Amino acid sequence: MPELPEVEVICQGLQKHILGKTIEDIYCSGKQLRVPVDCQGMQRELCGQQISSLTRRAKYLLLSMKNGACLIIHLGMTGNVGIFKQGTARKKHDHICWQFDDNQEMRLNDTRRFGAVHLLPAKEAKRLKKDFFAATGPEPFARNCTASYLHKRAANRSQAVKSFIMDSRTIAGIGNIYANESLFRAAIHPAKPVSSLTESEWRRLLTIIRKTLRHAIQCGGSTISDFVNASGDGGYFQMNFQIYGKNGENCVACKETIQKTVIGGRASFFCPACQREKD
Repeated sequence: MPELPEVEVICQGLQKHILGKTIEDIYCSGKQLRVPVDCQGMQRELCGQQISSLTRRAKYLLLSMKNGACLIIHLGMTGNVGIFKQGTARKKHDHICWQFDDNQEMRLNDTRRFGAVHLLPAKEAKRLKKDFFAATGPEPFARNCTASYLHKRAANRSQAVKSFIMDSRTIAGIGNIYANESLFRAAIHPAKPVSSLTESEWRRLLTIIRKTLRHAIQCGGSTISDFVNASGDGGYFQMNFQIYGKNGENCVACKETIQKTVIGGRASFFCPACQREKD
């Protein structure tokens, strides 16, 4: 599933292609995604309208129009968005195509159809957007995402630290890959009770989370399964993985054998020497 860096890379890649353009028509395959696709609603709210901004919130893309309407796009597990010339052959799993006034179109391709496109009509968009993200925590790079905030939120909780930082109600956008990588680089066991971390440890972990995410964005994200960016290229941060997917391999820091466990239903990788569960 595309995580924060992958979605940010797609967002940045698309911006130069679509900002200021007018949507002339919209094609839908007729197949439903995770939520029903309101193709008629999109045609009513978006056609003839100019795109004013494309931003990211958590793992979502937010496409805003000059009339106030907004699309909230989630890429699911295998979704990606790219720009193509109108008239070029569409692929089997191109489920939504937004056609622009410059003979190009933006296509949402989603093989497994776990993605979603939410339409926020112009008259209600501000309220609906606020409601949609009401339970979403701060962005990892935001000023209000601090070590003190995390330390206080974790107080008296026995939850594993990995599950805690992957909870979008705590921090927005941190998925399994970058939780694994950040905890290894911070030398924190993924199953460690979250309430046991000191504010100093939170400060170090937050710094490492930010460095890891920034590095991944610079690398164009990680090519896991079907991720490609807006230009159709894969990312290469996976070449910098130090722990994720390396069960049975030697730790890059101490040569101990990396182990795998399951935490919160997700594969978790750790070095038993570098990331001691109990100090």
